[in-house]
Amino acid sequence: MGVQFGSFDSICQTAALVICPLLGSQGIEPSCYSRNVEIAGTLIFQPATCFVHIVAIIMTAIMIFHIRSKYTAVGRKEILMFFYLYAIIELLAIFLDSGIIPTANVSYPWFAAAYTGFLAAAYCCLLINGFVGFQFAEDGTPLSLWLLRLSTLVVFGVSFFLAIATFKEFAGFSFSKPIALWIVYILWPLVCAIIYVVSQLVLVFRTLEDRWPIGDILFGAAFFTIAQVILFAFSVTICDAIKHYIDGLFFFTFCMLLSVMMVYKYWDSITREDLEFSVGSKATVWEVKDPLLAGGPDADYIEDTSSNYHGATAASLVGGVSGKQLYGNSGPGRGYPPPMERY
Repeated sequence: MGVQFGSFDSICQTAALVICPLLGSQGIEPSCYSRNVEIAGTLIFQPATCFVHIVAIIMTAIMIFHIRSKYTAVGRKEILMFFYLYAIIELLAIFLDSGIIPTANVSYPWFAAAYTGFLAAAYCCLLINGFVGFQFAEDGTPLSLWLLRLSTLVVFGVSFFLAIATFKEFAGFSFSKPIALWIVYILWPLVCAIIYVVSQLVLVFRTLEDRWPIGDILFGAAFFTIAQVILFAFSVTICDAIKHYIDGLFFFTFCMLLSVMMVYKYWDSITREDLEFSVGSKATVWEVKDPLLAGGPDADYIEDTSSNYHGATAASLVGGVSGKQLYGNSGPGRGYPPPMERY
């Protein structure tokens, strides 16, 4: 397959992308796609891929739960936004890939444009998260969070506008020459992923003593690369070989899920929670108020000031009085056990 800059023709003929039915005069149909199934009178397209989307949402919920539980981890709020965006993308993909929202429906272009916007925003969020570890702005502060939110919102708005303008052919955009959409949908994610990987490698080599997180970065990059290669190069080959049961979109979605899981694994490996300030991790410290228990001036016993640390008599746990003082043979009838009284 030859990829031409600004053209979706060869891409959509190979891969069943969400935006392909909206490009060209009649939409661009892939040469091979997975079989449909009928459930309760409704045709479901890409059933295997939809199952992966559901698994991805469940796994994302688990990762979000674990991230939220690390109360003092660096970049916690910033990385949470990326996983929220990924969950929204997978939720939209269920309705768009499966045909629950038909391509002929008037709402499909708007949902596809929203999907494109969230996709571009998620990569923008990942890109900014790549620089959180360098502490250009203190993580978790309003400056850091609003910079991330505003940048992501701007990218979403621009991408949404470019997508819907291309689908509806207004403001000078055309679905026959979707160059701007090609940049947002194909080129922008690739650039963000490359910058993120390079920035994290620099971060690990410059600031961390542990080199194990490099493995998470490399695995994530490998899954991302495999996903692109399978979708854009071998989708038709896989579809023909497995007799239309699944196509490259299934493996693409699965590999992208693994790539996102590696992002979480990498973030978790480089962040350490400060247990001193984490909720529920600090043991209760009791302050002694009673002067008798505190050994104050009103105490009617002798406070043991000796310590076994310097070779002195070992102290017991009974009121600060040593075992020799309490149980020693300091006089008649003071030994332990006490002598039995004779009647």
